[in-house]
Amino acid sequence: MASKNKRPLPQGEQFFTPGASGARKAVERRSALPMTFLFTQVPRWATPAVLVILLLAAFAVANWLGGVAALVVAAFVGWLAYLSWPSLGIGGRLLRVAVLVFLAILAADRFGAF
Repeated sequence: MASKNKRPLPQGEQFFTPGASGARKAVERRSALPMTFLFTQVPRWATPAVLVILLLAAFAVANWLGGVAALVVAAFVGWLAYLSWPSLGIGGRLLRVAVLVFLAILAADRFGAF
């Protein structure tokens, strides 16, 4: 029996992308458990709060620790961008690429590349 504070899984016929390639199917299958846990068992505020704290740390800390924080945020954003890519229009794709480029430049700056 599910507890009252846990969110139910979203309704839908299929969790995976129809007609996906072998690599995409593998990534989606490996991502299913972490996504299900992250979006149903963790409080709604926890993920955005952690990402904001890491992004603020990336801006505030001007050494390699700031770069690591930026890379963690970039990895999470990249993961979600990859999973949502087939359902996005051109505007959504450009925005995700722009965010990832910005985070990569920020991380490179914190690691001393500029």
